This record gives sequence, structure tokens and C-alpha cells, in this order.
Amino acid sequence: YMIELVSATRYPSDYGLDELKDFIHFGASPRVSIDMFKVVKAMAFFRQKDFVTPVDVAYVVKELMRHRIVLTYEAEADGVSSDEIIQKVLETLPIP
Repeated sequence: YMIELVSATRYPSDYGLDELKDFIHFGASPRVSIDMFKVVKAMAFFRQKDFVTPVDVAYVVKELMRHRIVLTYEAEADGVSSDEIIQKVLETLPIP
């Protein structure tokens, strides 16, 4: 799920997100999926859980990805933020 979220910012057309392709100059790098994995594992540990859920991932994805998505001029001109792009990705991708 984490890899799919990151990949959807890099290749939005492959995930049925054609409306985002003109707003994303560079999507999040694959490294963010590694960081996301570490963060959600730590969150689970602090909550005394031995598993991670997609809800845990959705809880941190904006904080981890917002500064790693480079927007196009069109996105900035239209007032589209990285958070809006990430939210659209979260809404579109099926939760495992």
C-alpha cells in the first residue's frame, strides 16, 4: 500500500489519476516508502501494537510526502497544494 501511494504520485495516469498529471512535476521518491515504513512501525510500537494498518499509513502520509512532491507551475497558479494531491491519491487508491 505504501509503495502504491508513492508510485501514484510518480505515475498518476497508471492509477486513474489523469487529472493530477498536469500538477505534478516530480512525484515522491521511492525512498519515502522506506521512511513511511519506519514511521508506521514506530507508531505501532508506541501504541503497543504488533501490526500496522492502512489507517496508520494514511495518518502520516501527508507529513512524509508533502515536501517531496514538486508541483508544476499550473498547480501553483491554480492553487493546488501537495496535500490536495495526496488526499486525492488516498481517496482513489483502494485500501488493502
